[in-house]
Amino acid sequence: MRLFSAGRRVRPRAGVTVAVAAGLLTAGLAAPAFADEDPPQTDQLWISAPYEQTLPLGIDGGRPQSRELGIGIYHDNANFTVTDGSLTVDVSGLAGIAEVTWPDNCTPSGAIAVCDIPVVPTTGEDQVVLTVRAADGAAGGARGTITYGATATGGPEGTLTAPTESFETTLTVATGPDLAIEPITGIEEGRPGDERTIPLRITNNGTESANGFTLGLTASYGLTDPTRYDACTYTTTDGGDYAPFNHVDCAFDDVLAPGDSFELPEPLTVRLAPQAMDERLDIDVEPGDGAQDLDPGNDYRIVRIAAENTADFSVTGDAVSGEAGRTVTAELTFKNDGPAWFGNLGSGDPVSEVRLIVPEGTTVTGVPEACSPHTLTGGYYPKRTGAPRYDCELRYWVLEDTQRTFAFSVRVDTVVPGATGAVSLHPVYGEFGDGPYDFDPDLTNNTAVLAVN
Repeated sequence: MRLFSAGRRVRPRAGVTVAVAAGLLTAGLAAPAFADEDPPQTDQLWISAPYEQTLPLGIDGGRPQSRELGIGIYHDNANFTVTDGSLTVDVSGLAGIAEVTWPDNCTPSGAIAVCDIPVVPTTGEDQVVLTVRAADGAAGGARGTITYGATATGGPEGTLTAPTESFETTLTVATGPDLAIEPITGIEEGRPGDERTIPLRITNNGTESANGFTLGLTASYGLTDPTRYDACTYTTTDGGDYAPFNHVDCAFDDVLAPGDSFELPEPLTVRLAPQAMDERLDIDVEPGDGAQDLDPGNDYRIVRIAAENTADFSVTGDAVSGEAGRTVTAELTFKNDGPAWFGNLGSGDPVSEVRLIVPEGTTVTGVPEACSPHTLTGGYYPKRTGAPRYDCELRYWVLEDTQRTFAFSVRVDTVVPGATGAVSLHPVYGEFGDGPYDFDPDLTNNTAVLAVN
């Protein structure tokens, strides 16, 4: 579990402070492909579509509001080019419940339309956008379902088909408040010590009043001193399993009628701490009194705040000695000399890995828990000990003074005077891919050696 995720943070109602944030990122992290492995010769077509969506009725009997529904198709294996995508959308389950307006790339025939997607990507994105609204005369609580199917040309078999009966969207006609946080532009050129104002405005776009609401702010470690309001409580975490952060939890009793907006009693400000660099402020709002928000997608915002700063990552190796048959301990140490901290707050990927190329004439017999065995080129190695290379992952964040040591047990099999193994730092497959750290002012201390005898 990570402090931040790309999706919405889950919060209890009524202003209860969240001690940990949701976002099970580790479960979704895929292992990188390695250079000496043959690329997989399989591929699969998938459909991306919302699981559910509410359709608001009109205000005071007026015309119901429209909603946009984004759907797309994608495939797994980037080694194949996939074209001629065909998405079938069946809205027969919406009869009497919702009306659909088709986009130009869809050809409807009755309640079924076939939508053309010339090139199929490997990432989910909206290629078909339906406009839907509650049908005239539809009652609150009525539910209907859209189902999908898809085919495309490409892949190892020449034709790809999405799993049948696996994708659908449920639409529910409803009334209620819809609290929306208006878009907030990020800050790109901050400096440590700056105080910055975050324009925060909340509007009720729903069909009913919001009888009070809760507001949550989660500021990453490099953001401090948020404006204090009487309606809010303030907590700070000190790390542990999650990156440290500052949390503000507020409960306001203001009644927001449809169309009404709310602004805080004083402008919201935060200060960029000396360790600030790539920061974010997560903001979310929920209606009070147990009401269900009609569109949860617009009551959450992430504001990215960048400060001009650096974080000096370094690694040190070790020098050990011993006669043939002796096992010694070799310690490899990562250190962040600051002044900034750093965290992969979006992806949850480790900020770096410490790589060891095992010296000639030695065998690794004891491996730290965070270290994985590999072939020299990074491929799969079947046993935990005895590998020629090890990659040791750090957590998804490091503070401005973090230091971590990985202790290996190394057996000297043959005395090879002056034998060395390379020790180096590498970004993991997260925000920075395989390239150098652009925030590190000194890359010369990102390599070292493990010397034996």
